[in-house]
Amino acid sequence: MVITFTKRLVAKTFGLFAGLAFVLGSCAPKNSSGWDPEKGLQGTISVSGAFALYPLVVLWSEQFKEIHPHVRFNISAGGAGKGIADALTGMVDIGLVSRDIHPQEIDRGGYVIHVARDAVVATVSDQNPNLHHILQHGIKQAEFKRLFIDGTASLWNQINPLFSSDDLHVYVRSDAAGAAETWAAYLGKSQEDLKGIGIFGDPGMAQAIQKNPMAIGFNNINYVYNIKTGKQFEGIRVVPIDLDNDGTLGPDENFYGQLDSLTNAVATGKYPSPPSRNLSFLVRGKPTDAVLIEFIKFVLTSESQSLLLENGYIPLNNEQLMEEQKKLN
Repeated sequence: MVITFTKRLVAKTFGLFAGLAFVLGSCAPKNSSGWDPEKGLQGTISVSGAFALYPLVVLWSEQFKEIHPHVRFNISAGGAGKGIADALTGMVDIGLVSRDIHPQEIDRGGYVIHVARDAVVATVSDQNPNLHHILQHGIKQAEFKRLFIDGTASLWNQINPLFSSDDLHVYVRSDAAGAAETWAAYLGKSQEDLKGIGIFGDPGMAQAIQKNPMAIGFNNINYVYNIKTGKQFEGIRVVPIDLDNDGTLGPDENFYGQLDSLTNAVATGKYPSPPSRNLSFLVRGKPTDAVLIEFIKFVLTSESQSLLLENGYIPLNNEQLMEEQKKLN
């Protein structure tokens, strides 16, 4: 059966709740998973985890149900750490992951399948009094370390003398988050090393940044850019990275104006990794459930991957798709 993919994610607002949940079909337990001669593929797939992957998995589940209407989905967002814990304890079938998997998680049976790529970006309010200088000069990696790791800057002009002498508030994530782990990895550390005021979830971080002109934090790109317009949401702006450390944002470093230019920078490696990263499914052991396998195979088709760019994600290339598909053999 051929499906033409035309759906796009609805542009996000920041009124999302921390306990995001999406239920497609009833919540009946998965007790008859597999192929039925009359109904075709049937069963239930439960999913939890990274805010970054949540909107995309909801879209994939809707498309999958167009082909297999007797498959049900229970999907919730609560951060990558929760998704990993839920998957490894058997609470869900798939944990949504937006960071590298730790060796101890592999030792506990974690089986990882990469399904997309995206990036984490530093963010400030569009009312920040230093916004003009920030967009013109960017912030160097060493300066980000002073902000998020050393915690030695309490005023904006302690980062750059061109900035104002206003108080500086650093926001980090309070939940076990892939975005935080990825941002910390860019700074050579782990999430536990980040210093600042803890904020729960990507929607919460975006809201907090919008409300505080003196704050700096970080977000997944899909909570910064409007999918419909490709522009950054009102109230929030990306902080460019001064990649060559020359104190000026050159043309090759200035790719934040539109979502498609940033995703292209991620795809081509202009935007560094980290903070660009893989987005992945984590399951407990190699999948054996027929419904789960078919859904993952569906996600790894070129048709499903074709949804990604227009929705602010970076698709896997053909070589990467083949590598991930082999994990299901």
